[in-house]
Amino acid sequence: MRRAWFETVIEARRRAKRKLPKSVYKALIAGSQKGLTLRDNVAAFDELGLTPHIVDLPTEPDLTTTVMGQELSMPVFISPTGVQAVHPEAEVAVARAAASRGTAMGLSSFGSHAVEDVVAANPKTFFQSYWVGTKEDMAARAERAQEAGAVGLILTLDWVFADGRDWGSPAIPSAIDFSTMLQHAPEVILGGKFSYLWEYVKRLRLPELSVPNMVADPSEEAPQFFDAYGQWMNSEQPTWSDIAWLRQRWDGPLMIKGITRIEDAKAAVDSGASTISVSNHGGNNFDGTPGSIRVLPEVVDAVGDEVEVIMDGGIRRGYDVVKAIAMGAKAVMIGRAYLWGLAANGQAGVANVLDIISDGIKSGLMGLGATSPSQLRRENLIIPPQFARTAGEAEREN
Repeated sequence: MRRAWFETVIEARRRAKRKLPKSVYKALIAGSQKGLTLRDNVAAFDELGLTPHIVDLPTEPDLTTTVMGQELSMPVFISPTGVQAVHPEAEVAVARAAASRGTAMGLSSFGSHAVEDVVAANPKTFFQSYWVGTKEDMAARAERAQEAGAVGLILTLDWVFADGRDWGSPAIPSAIDFSTMLQHAPEVILGGKFSYLWEYVKRLRLPELSVPNMVADPSEEAPQFFDAYGQWMNSEQPTWSDIAWLRQRWDGPLMIKGITRIEDAKAAVDSGASTISVSNHGGNNFDGTPGSIRVLPEVVDAVGDEVEVIMDGGIRRGYDVVKAIAMGAKAVMIGRAYLWGLAANGQAGVANVLDIISDGIKSGLMGLGATSPSQLRRENLIIPPQFARTAGEAEREN
């Protein structure tokens, strides 16, 4: 019998593939369009070398840091991802796992569990929202999150509704009903994905595709994912003055997520953001955007003295985190990595992934002779020529 514990994030991915129906698994790994950005997010880390020491190495590094006012046990926390139909407990299981490892939870407004339940599982919860509806709708959603106890707001702005995916990302059903069950039954039965089905059967529930955090009042009926998505598609695009308006109505730390250009980083600072995330939406949005780690240094150099700079995209191991911190990030968010852990073994699988990454950070710090992530510098890396990508240089020079 295969043991529940796994040793690498890639093993978590393999187990997720074995357990999940094909369409569900493909939704976890696909990127937009040709997948250029998705691949570069990961490949860019492979181009960076490390410069280790061999004597007088520290053995007890301190990984703690503070992000958006929350003390974290390590410079890694949970990136918000929508409808996590890989496990019945979804965001609640992820929140509990993160809490058990002393780090924060990012909850998507398109998540399948209510913010009240997620905050109860992890008080260090940051609520994420896209710009959906009117300014008043945005403020009402943020107010609900704050009343529930969310300690930070993540505003994700990098989305252009690109739906073409060359490698066959499956269509997401509008709801899980009898018709949908019949349609997908062959891939569950013929694919032998009974353990996935059993997780839901034993809890007497079906995979959930409603999004309860898209309503201002938790007593209101939650819309289905595609109903909320349709509202989002038809919402007016926000301006930076709209962002500043929302900043005035949110009493707490605010992260702007999706930064790749220098002038956007500066505008986020001017709008009142306390934190920015250098991010390309995990390769799920505008294909052809460079890997996040490539544009990170220029953004850090431009605004790193004014706001916390976080990075997400392509993190698969602790050494990736070490490289991101050395490049100037204060911390990173992980997405696919924890979803694979969730699919592989529920809450314990997410905790397993966090432990793998934490152990890798400790190993990396030890080899580089650092006692904490804050001591890491670009001098710890071998950075090849033309590694970095500059976005917005012309505007910066002007």
